[in-house]
Amino acid sequence: MGDKKNTSPIGVFDSGIGGLTVAQAIVKELPQERLVYFGDTAHLPYGDKSTAAIQAYAVKICDLLLRQHCKVILIACNSASAAAYELVKEYVGSKARVLNVIDPVVEHIGKTYAGKTIGLIGTKQTVNSNVYLKKVDELDLDITLRSHATPLLAAMIEEGFFNDSISENVIHAYLSAPELQGIEALILGCTHYPLIKKQIENYYQGRVDVLDASQIVAKHVRTFLEANNLLSAELQGDHAFYVSDFTRSFEESTRIFFKRKVHLEHYPLWE
Repeated sequence: MGDKKNTSPIGVFDSGIGGLTVAQAIVKELPQERLVYFGDTAHLPYGDKSTAAIQAYAVKICDLLLRQHCKVILIACNSASAAAYELVKEYVGSKARVLNVIDPVVEHIGKTYAGKTIGLIGTKQTVNSNVYLKKVDELDLDITLRSHATPLLAAMIEEGFFNDSISENVIHAYLSAPELQGIEALILGCTHYPLIKKQIENYYQGRVDVLDASQIVAKHVRTFLEANNLLSAELQGDHAFYVSDFTRSFEESTRIFFKRKVHLEHYPLWE
C-alpha cells in the first residue's frame, strides 16, 4: 500500500509557458505523476525583472501550489531558479520538496564534460546572475563556461517564430558570437529553447552537443522521486494548468509547448 502523499501532484511553475517544455518532458518520463502547472503570464518575462520582484512572485505562486498539496515544487524557469531557489526552499520548509532547473544541468555537465569548454545561452537575468558559472566552478573539474545572453529568443519563440527563416537568422547571429566559439557543448539555459533545439543542432552539424535541459531535469525528477520514495503508482486525475493572466495566444502557445490541448485556468496572483 503506497503512501497517500505519493499521489499528491508535482507543482511546476514558470514565468510563462516556456516551462511547459519541462512539464511535457516530466509527463513523458513519469506518466503516472499528476502535474499542477502555474505560468505567471502577468509578469513575464522574468528575464528582465529584478531579483526582489521574482522572489515576491515566487512566494505567491508557492502559496497556490501548497494549497494544491504538491509533494514537490519544481521551479521550471532559469531566471527564477537563479533568483529565488534558496528563498523558496526556506519559505516552503518541510511542506514540500523544492527542485530547480539549474542544479540537474550542472550535475550532468560535471559527469560528462570535465576539462572541456562549454557554452551557455539564456536570458540576461540568467547569464548576468552568473549562477551557472559559480556552480560549474564549484565542481572544480576544470570546465570553462562561456555565456552569451540571447534575449530575443524567448519572445521570438512565444510569438511562434521557429523553424523559419526569421528565427534562423536570429539564432545564427547569436551563435556566431565570439564568446561561443570553440565550445564542445551548449547548454540551452532557458525553457523555451527546446523548441529551437533542431535549428541549433543544424547550425552546429554535430560539432557541438546541444543540451536540452528539459530532458535532463525530467530524469532528475524521476531519480529524486525514487530516492525519496515519492513515486506515484498511478495517475490520479488530470493535470491542472493555471496562468496569472489569460489570453487566447497563451492557450494557442501552450499547445505548441505541451504538444496537446491544455485547458488554462485563470488564477490572478494579486486580487
